[in-house]
Amino acid sequence: MTENQTVQQKSVRRNRVAAAACFAAALITATVVGTQSATADGTAHRAAAVAARSAAVAAPGLGSAHLVQSEDYFRKGLNPVGATVALTGRQALSACSGEETMRDLTKGNATAYASVNWTFDTDGMLTESAASAPTGTAAATWEKQLVALVQDCQDEPAGHWRYGAAHTLTTTGGTARWYPAYNGDGTVTGGVAVLRSGTRVAVVELTGRPAYAPASVEGIATAALNRLSS
Repeated sequence: MTENQTVQQKSVRRNRVAAAACFAAALITATVVGTQSATADGTAHRAAAVAARSAAVAAPGLGSAHLVQSEDYFRKGLNPVGATVALTGRQALSACSGEETMRDLTKGNATAYASVNWTFDTDGMLTESAASAPTGTAAATWEKQLVALVQDCQDEPAGHWRYGAAHTLTTTGGTARWYPAYNGDGTVTGGVAVLRSGTRVAVVELTGRPAYAPASVEGIATAALNRLSS
């Protein structure tokens, strides 16, 4: 395959994912897979939080409670209206990775998977995909693969959407690399983070309005890392 063909494939894949993200951000109803649903009424965010916590718990070591929760957003000025939780590992990893899923990346070898797709009362959405590795070595390998996927979208031609430079953060429970995302005109439009806590790895991405400053991405990454390590 030529270099031009590779670039074209990446571009088509990202465009398809971007279109899907825009559609998903317009939804005001979210369903917890196989369990409960919450609608965007006055108590939607509370119902979504309860649903996320009460979704079926995966294999020991990872469950929906280890994913980012609604109260994590309130501290960042975001108002979630619904969440879709799944434990299959089949949610797309990020806007950069296209249709690749956590199950694809781990080749189905994780002991458990968990993912969530949050929608807000304004344009924007957040996705998180996590996996529990059988060993620390496997977790380190998956973390490196996730970082490589993100870094693949840092070097883009002028005027293209891209991820910015990596920033690192460390908590008592683990480490993360977070990256702001930029539109072609240079405005910030969310960002992505790769998380690692022991044998658990995850990728979390905030997309939407340019008002989502890098500080919001860092805050969400910190909250997600704390959840993952709990």
